[in-house]
Amino acid sequence: MVALVLLLLANTLRAPDFLAVEVRDGALYGAPINILRNGSSLLLVSLGLTLVIATRGIDLSVGAVIAISGAVSTAWIAGSPDPGSPATVLVAVLLAIVLCGVLGAWNGFLVSVLGIQPIIATLVLLTAGRGVAMLITGGMITTVTSPPFRQIGGGHLLGVPVPVVIAAVVLVVLIVLTRRTALGVLIESVGINPSSSRLAGVRARGLVWTVYVISAVLAGIAGLIIASTTMAADANNAGLFIELDAILAVVIGGTLLSGGRFSLMGTVVGVLVIQTLTLSVTVLGIPPSVTPLFKAVVVIVVVLAQSPKGRTLLAARRRRRPAAAAPATAGAPGATTQKETVSR
Repeated sequence: MVALVLLLLANTLRAPDFLAVEVRDGALYGAPINILRNGSSLLLVSLGLTLVIATRGIDLSVGAVIAISGAVSTAWIAGSPDPGSPATVLVAVLLAIVLCGVLGAWNGFLVSVLGIQPIIATLVLLTAGRGVAMLITGGMITTVTSPPFRQIGGGHLLGVPVPVVIAAVVLVVLIVLTRRTALGVLIESVGINPSSSRLAGVRARGLVWTVYVISAVLAGIAGLIIASTTMAADANNAGLFIELDAILAVVIGGTLLSGGRFSLMGTVVGVLVIQTLTLSVTVLGIPPSVTPLFKAVVVIVVVLAQSPKGRTLLAARRRRRPAAAAPATAGAPGATTQKETVSR
């Protein structure tokens, strides 16, 4: 949160109207809206990865799933006799989401049933996924012309970009499922100690399977948003390296890669930090090619803060603050008056 505030402050000093939002033709525009809209796809992927990482897993295949989702949806629409029909777009969306769910179930099967290491299991789909997307599109960039499909990535609902609305709805649903039911506690128990949770009666295998399906479905929705924004499916570049940004957002949000406790709202802050950092490079006049360098600096700071030595130093610093504040409180005028009142 501190990093996000500093980034917003630096941008505001450079461009005083950075946080300005205006209404044009009934829709909201401005840098904050651009951050939210451009970060919607990353947020969807990061939310799914948060649940996977909470179970001590990792999903490297989300970028490939995004490419497959875009390829399937655009190929279906392009091959339809009526691409502008809402029914055609609805079938394309459902087809892409169901296929992504099957891919997530495959990852979950490899991890939870066969016991393959998550990084290896999802690396298979990471490698083969873009090949599948290339096979679907025939190695070409598939373009479509469909007004209903364009609304997914470029439309507005009550002035708010549709991708932001989709990401907000998914976030609320996940928060309700994980914080208002026992699902969140069960996921954390699997991540903290899988053996103990299994002995306690928690169905760890089913939970792990479920989080991989959720991750793939959310990546599929992100793929639909990306394909709709460009009205094309680029199997080579759609969602390229998004898994790295998603992992970074999860870590910035406070979820440990070792599993256990997780924070969905922390992931939201992590995504905002990454998107603001990306936009800041443009606002501050820094060449975009330098953006990975700034992300690397953020990674180093976060890794150092989450290392055992870093966490020990931060914990010791927090313990010293109350101890240093206690004498000051005892010597305060209010404390003396209270002591005198008690003696009387």
